[in-house]
Amino acid sequence: MDPATLIGLVLAFGSVVAMVTLEGASITALLLPAPMILVFGATIAVGFAGNTLKDGIHAFSSIPRALMGKTTPPQQSIDTIIGLAEKARADGLLALESEAASSKDPFLAGALQNIADGTDPEDLRILLEDEMSTRSKSDKAAARFFAVLGGYAPTIGIVGTVVSLTHVLENLSKPEELGHMIASAFVATLWGLLSANFIWLPLSGRLGRLAELESERMLLLMEGLLAVQSGTQPLLLAERLKAMVPVTQRKDGKAKAGKAKSGAGATADSLTLDAA
Repeated sequence: MDPATLIGLVLAFGSVVAMVTLEGASITALLLPAPMILVFGATIAVGFAGNTLKDGIHAFSSIPRALMGKTTPPQQSIDTIIGLAEKARADGLLALESEAASSKDPFLAGALQNIADGTDPEDLRILLEDEMSTRSKSDKAAARFFAVLGGYAPTIGIVGTVVSLTHVLENLSKPEELGHMIASAFVATLWGLLSANFIWLPLSGRLGRLAELESERMLLLMEGLLAVQSGTQPLLLAERLKAMVPVTQRKDGKAKAGKAKSGAGATADSLTLDAA
């Protein structure tokens, strides 16, 4: 679980509350139902109007994932692949069928089943790349929807302010109420800016980043599994996969390749023969 977005949103809104409190104002002055209904309601409405219904439903169903989304460390994926490479090397590719049945990752399970069934490596690569592309498009569609909301919200806030100021001009005969009415008018603009920069755009950025990380994870699995299918030696495969991971995401430590049944000495000898 990576609650970075949840923590960030709490701190962002907490900063606003702190500022209002230190200024000696009341937070209830900002919680006016009319401008909030206009800003949030109209923003979501025009977001749906500019996309499909399925896009909007999919985007909002992705909010829990954006707030508490789980990311898989690259080293965990590498360790999984190395374990599979050792099993395939010891028991053959058909042994991966049992791993496919027990895997909870649909992408990994499907790839393992195809390897066990003897699918041609080139056909398997095309199949996995197509699946990666489809899943990436789905994830990015949700991020794009919230980015659209982030673009609409400030303008809709200004619309709300203009509407309120029109009401203010209708009551110039009541000077004692003008200050309160003008202050209330600008609350719509405030919520337009707050919702865009504190909610919609962060959600868009978070979902976009999660989509990138998921694409990188699937690419790592694909290259690793294709190497397992071709019979690449586990220790060499571990180094190859590690080289695909950005330095900032690497985790020092030994891969599981050293636990092969042939023993450490036999593994080193095999690596030497493969390199030759």
